[in-house]
Amino acid sequence: MGQSASTASAKSLSSSASRRVKPLSSCSAAVAASAGKELAVMTNGDAASGSGAVCPLRDHTLDLPDECLALVFQSLGAGDRKRCSLVCRRWLVVEGQSRHRLSLDARAALLEAAPAIFSRFDAVSKLALKCDRRADSIGNEAIALVAARCPNLTRLKLRACRTVTDAGMAAVADHCPGLRKLSVGSCTFGSKGIEAVVRGCALLEELSIKRLRGLPDATVIGNVVVKAASLRSVCLKELYNGQCFSRLIAGSSNLKTLKLIRCSGDWDRLLEDVANKVPGIIEIHLEKLQVSDRGLSALSSCADLEILHLVKTPECTDAGLASVAERCRLLRKVHIDGWKTNRIGDEGLIVVAKQCPNLQELVLIGVNPTARSLGLIASNCRNLERLALCGSETFGDAEITCIASKCMALKKLCIKGCPVSDQGMEALVGGCPKLVKVKVKKCRGVTPGCADWLMTCRDGMLAVNLDITGPIEQQEASVGESRIIESNEQLIDQIGAVELLPSSSTSRPSPWKTRMCYYAGRNFVASALRRWSHGSSNSNHTYHGRIGSTLQEMPQGLCSDLSGTGRPTTCCSVSSRLDHPSVIKPTRIMGVGGKSQSC
Repeated sequence: MGQSASTASAKSLSSSASRRVKPLSSCSAAVAASAGKELAVMTNGDAASGSGAVCPLRDHTLDLPDECLALVFQSLGAGDRKRCSLVCRRWLVVEGQSRHRLSLDARAALLEAAPAIFSRFDAVSKLALKCDRRADSIGNEAIALVAARCPNLTRLKLRACRTVTDAGMAAVADHCPGLRKLSVGSCTFGSKGIEAVVRGCALLEELSIKRLRGLPDATVIGNVVVKAASLRSVCLKELYNGQCFSRLIAGSSNLKTLKLIRCSGDWDRLLEDVANKVPGIIEIHLEKLQVSDRGLSALSSCADLEILHLVKTPECTDAGLASVAERCRLLRKVHIDGWKTNRIGDEGLIVVAKQCPNLQELVLIGVNPTARSLGLIASNCRNLERLALCGSETFGDAEITCIASKCMALKKLCIKGCPVSDQGMEALVGGCPKLVKVKVKKCRGVTPGCADWLMTCRDGMLAVNLDITGPIEQQEASVGESRIIESNEQLIDQIGAVELLPSSSTSRPSPWKTRMCYYAGRNFVASALRRWSHGSSNSNHTYHGRIGSTLQEMPQGLCSDLSGTGRPTTCCSVSSRLDHPSVIKPTRIMGVGGKSQSC
């Protein structure tokens, strides 16, 4: 009787467990393994209590080869992989051997921990070493040890490794000959370290250098003379003497992408060398750079050019843009931030419209086009799918009507800080048949009712994201209209997933704000919540589908941390996500004597 009861119990548990089996997802692998072990223990207990022998349930993951188990782990997130590594010793080993991407804190203590770390993770091919600015970073000995333990490294990112010198980078080149991508930022080694990597890593394809502090004096030009036939992309950002890499860039005959961002010095000469020696270049980014029409005229000989970004280059005019457009007829993406200098306008855009029929994406910031140029672009560029206009004083109802009537392929439209109204938006009802997304921000003439009506007329097939400025924001806009141009990072999401503009650095709270929030104590949170609850209900509207419901988010990071005394350590202004943009609102806090102050 006891035997039959235990047998029935085991079968019941087995059948119920089999009915609950589901595909592995998230951390279910670890849960399934632990449940299987518990089930086996229970079955063994029942079998031991009876007189007969019952086969216990076993862990079926033991039948999986290590390679299959590794594929399961690779489909999980970082947190779930860590949990799975705690299930058993085999899972720990397989998880470590199957991890190809690793990011480590590059403090000096990494030297002691590196042997144990890379004994477990011995198949790392993508490594990021980042150190806090206030901490001591790893040095040459540590970087050499890491490179020796990662011979299969293909991607390396170094951030704020201030004690690594040219000798340390030479060690990286010796131990990692298969390196394909190198990104360095806020480091103190110089051009010799970069040259060592380029010489030793014959497969290097992408090179990104940002704020490298060990570069030679500005009088030394073209210090790096090595050529890299495999190099495809070079990005120089915020360098004092980036011209020392001019020979490297000009000598990379297969270079396709060149990005020069906020680097000092004159760059016209380099662009002339690039045009003569690298004719197959496809993508050029020039941002806050001393470059003139002379450099643009030289680039016009690059007939394969498809992507051109001119961001805050005040010396470039209509003539330079026209020279590029006349000879680079394959242009697909053009981004222009005119910085409200009015040096690029209708004349240059008309040439683009006439000579670049393959144009698919056009972003104009601080540029004042009229219906004269926009009409030609809409008529001649039949493949135009993405259009963004920001801070344009001349883009009004007439211009948007022109776009609506002629841009048959347009899918995404972004308008920010332009004098458009409901009357102009109504033209989108019957125009642009392929339009799926419209984003309107800081356009005071557009009302929520118009957005609702527009979506209803388009049968719910159009998503309208509308951000309306309230009274406080209108005052701020009238005081500082130039903010429209400076907030480039918010445009990333305005045309969908396409990256429209280079992202700017994230702002940090000023010391005054931090002191004020600390001084306010507990009263800050209650006062801020009170103001949020009584704020304008129509300051931010996001419409999707037919309903057109109003969405308002709670401010993310209203108070970043609370200490034991309940005092906020950092004050953050009301912010929102990229898909829910909002003008920053000053928060009222209660100071001494009940006086409210802005933070």
